[in-house]
Amino acid sequence: MGFEKEREREDTPLLGNGRPLSSQFKTFANVFIAIVGAGVLGLPYAFKRTGWLMGLLILFTVAALINHCMMLLVYIRRKLGVSSIGSFGDLGFAVSGPLGRFVVDILIILSQAGFCVGYLIFIGTTLANLFHNPTMTSSLTLSLRHLMGVSPKSLYIWGCFPFQLGLNSIKTLTHLAPLSIFADVVDLGAMAVVIVEDVKITVEKSPQVVAFGGISVFFYGMGVALYAYEVVGMVLPLETEMKEKEKFGKVLALSMLFITVMYGSFGVLGYMAFGDETMDIITANLGAGVVSSIVQLGLCINLFFTFPIMMNPVFEIMERRFWSGMYCAWLRWVLVLAVTLVALLVPNFADFMSLVGSSVCCALGFVLPAYFHLMVFKNEMGWKQWALDVGIVLLGIILAVSGTWSSLSEILS
Repeated sequence: MGFEKEREREDTPLLGNGRPLSSQFKTFANVFIAIVGAGVLGLPYAFKRTGWLMGLLILFTVAALINHCMMLLVYIRRKLGVSSIGSFGDLGFAVSGPLGRFVVDILIILSQAGFCVGYLIFIGTTLANLFHNPTMTSSLTLSLRHLMGVSPKSLYIWGCFPFQLGLNSIKTLTHLAPLSIFADVVDLGAMAVVIVEDVKITVEKSPQVVAFGGISVFFYGMGVALYAYEVVGMVLPLETEMKEKEKFGKVLALSMLFITVMYGSFGVLGYMAFGDETMDIITANLGAGVVSSIVQLGLCINLFFTFPIMMNPVFEIMERRFWSGMYCAWLRWVLVLAVTLVALLVPNFADFMSLVGSSVCCALGFVLPAYFHLMVFKNEMGWKQWALDVGIVLLGIILAVSGTWSSLSEILS
């Protein structure tokens, strides 16, 4: 159960080459790729719920706290001086033994699988909106829906299943890395198109918007923001790869600031363009034009190919624990089936984002880093640092309980 050499690290930076030679710009790119994903598409809807000003305050607060907690993990590894600490799970083992690694592993499984559930919900919902036209739907599709008693969204999710079994049977993360870079390029292109459309619509219509949505939606907004920023598990391999490690904190902070400004602009512009009509996936507001359809199809394609990349940490942990670290195709297929079944049961993309963010992402992003830091530095810290660590742990627990309750209430209502 020690720091044995594993056949494939679950958290290797996708732009890395296995040597600590990354420049500052390359580290910036790695951070960007690790953070930016489908979560940004739910931000305008979250801002509709929280209000645009409250949404911005939540976004910047979460970014600052996540940045602080990521650096706590870096400080812990430097303090312990154990070269074999290469991942969050390794750090959990070094601080709290087998229980520490077990807790981190469980949370990583839940968070990564949760992201993949969100991907399938997005794909199913988007394709259903694009192609579910009664005058265009084929008689075969209508017959299948009648016989199976499922919605168009469910049909598209099931349609992904056999192809995902094949993609998730690929053994090494290296072969999948280019797909992640492609996915981020598509994400940026989609964001650019959406922002341009948002500005045009805002100028033409200027719908009514609110600045504060009330305290009742605060925890919901925190959950969505945490989902959009979940990158804590990547910080240690990112720092390992950087050549000038003393500058890692500065590069990480600048990366987080840049991404937060981009997220905030996207969320505010999306909400201000559509107001109360803002949908849980902002691309659904773009209508049925050619450009809109291309953007939505492109996002579906990139999430389809990102799915096996995000599932890779789940496979690595499960195979390490239950199959002696060896490749196991049937175990992977069972996990893909489980994720698919959960996606079929969840009705709303943004609500599910909030649920994942409020529960597992909150524990990974806030509770564990502050707790591990407290355990390692408890004899060296002053009362201010003690208070800060304890405060973050308590904040994380409160947010996890309240946010999970709020999100489940929305999903089940």
